Amino acid sequence: MTKRSLLLPLLLVAGSLQAQDTVDVARATPIVESICMACHGTDGNSALPDYPKLGGQFSEYLYKQLRDFKAADDGSAVRQEPVMNAMVDALSDEDMKAIAAYYAAQPAFTGEATNLETIELGQKIWRGGIMEKGVPACGSCHGPAGAGIPAQYPRLAGQHAQYMLKQLQAFREGGRTNDPAQMMQTIALKMTDAEMRAVADYAAGLHASQ
Repeated sequence: MTKRSLLLPLLLVAGSLQAQDTVDVARATPIVESICMACHGTDGNSALPDYPKLGGQFSEYLYKQLRDFKAADDGSAVRQEPVMNAMVDALSDEDMKAIAAYYAAQPAFTGEATNLETIELGQKIWRGGIMEKGVPACGSCHGPAGAGIPAQYPRLAGQHAQYMLKQLQAFREGGRTNDPAQMMQTIALKMTDAEMRAVADYAAGLHASQ
């Protein structure tokens, strides 16, 4: 069999898989307008510091979080948060993929650091970690400017500092456990609240291109 004849069936299979993975983003609009916008806004740039900004976030990451919030057949959810657990309960897998794609397509969020007294510490942790504690640099996974890495590590640049602090504390205290290989749980266990606040505020002021 020639290379040409081998290539054709491979192309047909690839085309079939691509068609199956097509996301109907339009189905997200009524869901966003009736459910999501109250906390996250229609454009994903939440004005509420306890709720994350979603605009410009990676669709793969958003979809994973929605899926983790949704309870399994036994009633348990990988990520526990009463409000979100209830919100995703009636969503189908197609709905969640559509919502993730919808918010990923919105403009990336921006923010500002507000605590000048902790900028130096936050920058140190973001760029170099805390060597004496074995805490790696945040930027080594989330990028020097906080842009993240698609399908692996979320974008953090411009995110609400209060939300990021809340998540770091949840990782440390066992309230959130859906991080791959317990990476964030391990890191957070080594950090104090002061260190978390400093790096969260620093990340909020980062500006990364979309």
